Formats: sequence, structure tokens, C-alpha cells
Amino acid sequence: MTADPLTGTGTQAPAQPADTRQVIRPYGDTTGDGLVQMSFTLPVPAGPRADAAALQLAAKMGLDPASVVHAKPMGPDFTFFIVYGRTGHLIDYASIPVPEGREYPLLSAPEINQAIRGTLGRRLVVVGACIGTDAHTVGIDAILNVKGFAGEKGLEYYREIQVVNMGAQVTVEELVDRAKAEDADAVLVSQVVTQRNAHLHNTKQMAAAFHAEYPTAVAAGIGRPLLVVGGPRFDTVTPSDLGVDRIFGKGTTPSEVASYLVHALLPAASTGPEENA
Repeated sequence: MTADPLTGTGTQAPAQPADTRQVIRPYGDTTGDGLVQMSFTLPVPAGPRADAAALQLAAKMGLDPASVVHAKPMGPDFTFFIVYGRTGHLIDYASIPVPEGREYPLLSAPEINQAIRGTLGRRLVVVGACIGTDAHTVGIDAILNVKGFAGEKGLEYYREIQVVNMGAQVTVEELVDRAKAEDADAVLVSQVVTQRNAHLHNTKQMAAAFHAEYPTAVAAGIGRPLLVVGGPRFDTVTPSDLGVDRIFGKGTTPSEVASYLVHALLPAASTGPEENA
């Protein structure tokens, strides 16, 4: 408190703004110690010199001190490392915006079947595949097969959805031809192989082929199938970058995909319990 020179009375100093930051750092052995673990491969033979190169790289990345906790030869000319070290970087967690949530309600299987039956009057046709040289069907099978994923049944379980699973290593031409033959409402593509950005190249090629095949289409579901792609490494791009309508990342469940199909293709019928409440 300070004295007012005119009245002689005390005045309250203005309150300082509250600190709303939430500063955090990585956790390794103890809270806030800043220790992190990372892995990488260097194109050098395993040995003490390779370990020194790994530590130099870690230092340039801001890890101080750092130690090589694992080094394994990857053939005669490469070495895989796991490095453990302390970073001095801090994060203000409070300044990070909350990511946007799902823009459509998550519907139950009966709600999805009812929406399709009541709006289309027929089964909704979905064609799925792994394209290019990608032979990993775990992603597409998790969404399409009855056994599903994360305790949820796949799209084959839905009575009003007709699923055509073309499997792996399907060419873009084969996918387009099958989608046309089945008069598909939606095309689902899974891409797991990401070396040299193969997933991005394949997806762009697929999207371009569909847009070329349906030149008069107004939008997804109006003149051409809805184009949906999924995989673990699409987090750096947007659907418009690739020419598709939707991208799903790792951890996506069949009900999320099914609810999106209703939302995108049957918007008048996509109101779920969250919106009806």
C-alpha cells in the first residue's frame, strides 16, 4: 500500500494479472526432469564411432546430457539407436487450443440402419481397398470386416450397408472400375505403407482418377462416390491437399466411419441423440 500525496491516505496497488500459464516439461524418471527417449537410424556401421555420431546428433537436437541406451546393427552399413537425454524446452500447455471435436454425432447401429433405410430406401454401397503396393489389410479389415476393431463390429455388421472389400494391392484402375460397377456411394481406402510418402502419392492418384471418371459430379454423393482415406500418417495433410472428402487417422473405429457416411451422404438423416436432446 502507498500513500496518496494529496490526501495522505493509503491507496491499494493495482492487482497483478493472474499467471494463467501451465508450463510443463517431459517426464522421464521423476516429474519435470525433462528426460526424453528417441530412436533413429544412422547410415553407418555399428561401433564406438557410430555411438559418438548418435550422441553428437542428440546434442544438436538439444539433449544435454544424452546417452546411447541401445544400439543395434541393421545390416553391415546401418545402426539403429535409442538415445536417452534431457531437454531444456518447456511447453505452455494452457496456450495450446483444444482441437475441434467430431462435427457429427456418433450414431448407434440401429440409428445408422434406420437413417439409410428411411432416406435411401436401399442399402448404402461401400467399396474398400488397399491400393498400390500396400499389402497391409489390417486397417481396411478393422473397419469393414464383421469382427471390427476396439470392441465394435465392422461395416459388414450393419444390415443396411453393402460392403465390397477388394483386399490389398489393388490398382487405382481396378478400384475405379469396381466402384462404378457396384454403383458405390462411398470408397474407403487404407494406406499403411508410408515410405517415400507412398501413401500421399497413392491417395492423390486415386482421387485424381475418380474426379476424372466423374467429370460432371457436383460433389461427393452427387455424381460421384464419397472418397475416404485412412492410415497412421495422414496427420500432416488435409483432405483438400489430397483431393478426398475425409481423412481418418489411427484409432478410428467402425462406428465413427459409419456415422460419417450417414452425415456426409444423408445429412437430413444424420441427427443423433446429441442433437435431439
